[in-house]
This record gives sequence, structure tokens and C-alpha cells, in this order.
Amino acid sequence: MKKKDIAFNAEELVKTVEETRDHLLGRRRITMRTTDLELPAPVERIKPAEVAAIRNRLKVSQTVFARILNVPTVTEVSWEKGRRHPSGAALRLLQIARKHPRILLEA
Repeated sequence: MKKKDIAFNAEELVKTVEETRDHLLGRRRITMRTTDLELPAPVERIKPAEVAAIRNRLKVSQTVFARILNVPTVTEVSWEKGRRHPSGAALRLLQIARKHPRILLEA
């Protein structure tokens, strides 16, 4: 495997650390105009079987899973039956749960 050389830029590192410090201290807001931030790709639709698989990995009922996701039980059941599809924040949360299911129980 060929190693890729990484260019070290001390000025850029210092600038980034100072910007992070200023943000944490409330002196600076991070916005899309002032910060280059790699955003996650949009989440693709999750199939009903995948929703059920995430729930089954946690070994919880549909009602408990709905409570964990903070959605009505009827919504969660509809996702698993394919009558409705998760969207928005629920879709992102399910994506995270697919990769790290235990994190939902820790929240």
C-alpha cells in the first residue's frame, strides 16, 4: 500500500485552534460562510426491514423503540410495515442507530 504524504501547515493549524477556542468561548459563531465544514451526505431511504433490524439488534419492542426515537408507536409500526417512511431527523437518527445501535440506549 502506498503512503500518501500529508502536507503540514502550522499556520492553518493555529488558525483552526484559535477559531475553535473562540467558538467555545462564545466569541465566534460557526457558519457556512466562515467555516469549511464537511457535511454528511444526505441519508438514503431506509427500508422497512432495516428499521425492524435496528430494533431487533436492540432487543426492544416496537413501543419501546418508538419511545427511544421519540415518535408515536403508530409511526414506528408504519415504518416497519412500509406504509410510511422515516424522513428528516428521524432518518438521520436511524442511520446513526444502524451503525451504533447501543448509542440510543445511552442517550
